[in-house]
Amino acid sequence: MAAHLLLSVSLLLSSLSGAVSTTFTLTNSCGYTVWPGLLSSAGSSPLSTTGFELAPGESRSVDAPAAWSGRIWGRTLCGADPGSGRFSCATADCGSGAVECGGGGAAPPTTLAEFTLNGACGNDFYDVSLVDGSNLPVVVVPQGGAGAACGATGCLVDLNGPCPADLKVVGAGGAGIACKSACEAYGRPQDCCSGDNGTPATCQPSASSQFFKNACPRAYSYAYDDATSTFTCTSGTATYLITFCPSISSLKSSVSSSTNPPPSGSLPLINDTVSLAGRGDGYSSSSYPYASASPAAPCPLALATAAAAALTWLLAAPRHQLRL
Repeated sequence: MAAHLLLSVSLLLSSLSGAVSTTFTLTNSCGYTVWPGLLSSAGSSPLSTTGFELAPGESRSVDAPAAWSGRIWGRTLCGADPGSGRFSCATADCGSGAVECGGGGAAPPTTLAEFTLNGACGNDFYDVSLVDGSNLPVVVVPQGGAGAACGATGCLVDLNGPCPADLKVVGAGGAGIACKSACEAYGRPQDCCSGDNGTPATCQPSASSQFFKNACPRAYSYAYDDATSTFTCTSGTATYLITFCPSISSLKSSVSSSTNPPPSGSLPLINDTVSLAGRGDGYSSSSYPYASASPAAPCPLALATAAAAALTWLLAAPRHQLRL
C-alpha cells in the first residue's frame, strides 16, 4: 500500500512538473552557422544541453524545467583548432573548449536573451540585453502567452557595421564581427554601473548605450534600463521562439502566430532610421527618447525577487548585472 501511494505521488509530481515546463525553440535565420550557448543561473536545474550547432534555416527545441532562470546567446565564427582540437568562437565564446559550454558564460560582446521562469507573482520575466554589447540580431517572441506585457522583444539590427569605431570588434578579414559595450571598451564606473554609480539614481544612459537604444528600443542598453525592456507572460501560458538574425517578414509571421498584441505603451521593436542587416541605409546618431511607459509593471513582490535574482546572477556572472 505504501509503495503504491509513493508511486502515485511520484507520477503526480512528474505530471505536474511536465505541465509547467517551458519550451524554447531556437531558430537560425542567419546566412551562416550559429552555435547557441545556454547557461543556467545558480540554483536552477541544468538544461539537457549547454551548446550545439545550428545551421542556417535550422531550428531546435529545448525544454526548461519549472522556475528555471538563465540566458541564451549565439556564438559565431566557431571551429576546432587543427592541432589541439580545441573548439572556440570569435564572438561570445564560453571558454569550454567544446561545442557544449558546460556551465561557461559568454565572453562579451554578446547579445543575450535572459529568462526567469515562474518568477514573482507567477510570471515569466524575459528580455534581450545589449548591456554586454552585441554580436547578433536576436528576437524573443512568446507563442501563446497571457498578460498585458507579454510580447515580442529584442534587436533586429545587425550592429556590427554601424558600430562606432571605438566599440567595434574587427575580424580577420577586416569586417566588424561584434560591437562592445562602453563598459567593456572603457571600464569606467559610470559605464559599468559600478561603485558610486551602482544605483538607478547614479547610473544614467551614456552616449554609447544610447547607440544601442536608438537601434533597438525594447532591448536593454544599460544595467538599469528596466522600464522599457523587461517583459512578462503569465507562467505556464507561453513557449518562447528565439530567432537569430530575424527578417521583418519572419518576425511578422512569428508574431502573427502568437495570440498577443504588442504590449500597451511599449516602444517599437525597431527604429527604422538604423541600418538593417546590411541594407546600408545609415545610422542616425540622435538619441532615442526614453518612454515613461513600463511594459512590465512589477507586482508588490517583484522588487524583492529582482534583488535576490540580481545577487545570484552577480555571483554567477559578475560581468553583467541582471535585473530579474
